[in-house]
Amino acid sequence: MAPEGLRPAILVVAAALACGGPGEDLEPWRLRGAETLRPFKANLQAALAAGLESGPADALEVCRVHAPGLAATASSPGVRVGRTSHKLRNPDNAPAPWMEPLLAAYRADPTHAESRVVSLAGGGVGYVEPIRMQPLCLTCHGETLAPDVAERIAALYPDDQATGFRVGELRGLFWVEFR
Repeated sequence: MAPEGLRPAILVVAAALACGGPGEDLEPWRLRGAETLRPFKANLQAALAAGLESGPADALEVCRVHAPGLAATASSPGVRVGRTSHKLRNPDNAPAPWMEPLLAAYRADPTHAESRVVSLAGGGVGYVEPIRMQPLCLTCHGETLAPDVAERIAALYPDDQATGFRVGELRGLFWVEFR
């Protein structure tokens, strides 16, 4: 096991190595990944804003009920879209193994905001973009929650880990898997 101080550096190197070898042109996949995510992100943001207009409990329902459908709609044969995090609310959003070193790399370098593209074992390409906490996100993911929001989260997600965030922190990743 690596000494504690070397772990972030090892994770960053592992993530860099996962981003394809010399001569492998992944840039077209970066463009395709960004374009594939664009409608999913816009639809999710609009649904969350509408949910928040009715109150935080409705916004929680958007994430719980509507977000999976929005991801399915944005997906197509050979292309899957979703979200994941290092601090999960919904266990269905757990990161695939290829996403874990990328999450670790973004966590090790909080200033890194660019998307990443990786070649996947067994063929295919993975694309990720970091999700950074915005002020509105604090309603359901912040350090301090309204009592009714905290109760609703506890009822819907008894093993919730997705609170305690501050503006600008890494919330997770949007991802695309091309197979």
